[in-house]
Amino acid sequence: MKPVKTGTVNSKIKRGDQVVFIAGKEYNRYDAAGKRQPYRGKVIAVDARLGKVKVEGAMMVKRHVKPVPQMNREGGIKEQEAWVSASNVALVDPETGSPTRVKIEFRDGQKVRVAKSGKVIADSGEYKREKSHTLEGVDDVNPTEG
Repeated sequence: MKPVKTGTVNSKIKRGDQVVFIAGKEYNRYDAAGKRQPYRGKVIAVDARLGKVKVEGAMMVKRHVKPVPQMNREGGIKEQEAWVSASNVALVDPETGSPTRVKIEFRDGQKVRVAKSGKVIADSGEYKREKSHTLEGVDDVNPTEG
């Protein structure tokens, strides 16, 4: 049995990144001319603790879903992306468009991801949580004051 990692686990691949497959089933995709074209796509989910990612349109699997009338869920066969090991994908270098490894550096007092070419990988901000919503037009009233 695998030991369970505890604490915070960081991943160099974030949601919203462009990745290319470097191993596995999606690496061996062929185009109409018979030339190998590894699949490129956008990351839609990351599980850093297990070291897995979901890539949009890659590793499609069929799930048989049972209908649940109480939740207004229809039954049927649903296609969805499966989890893929993060070691099977590599970030796309923004300068060259080829697969690259990433290192983390401090630049101008901030942590940034840097490709092998030295180009900073821009944060899409898609992986960050949204701020909590506040009520607009409502004054900050303290109910204990009378």
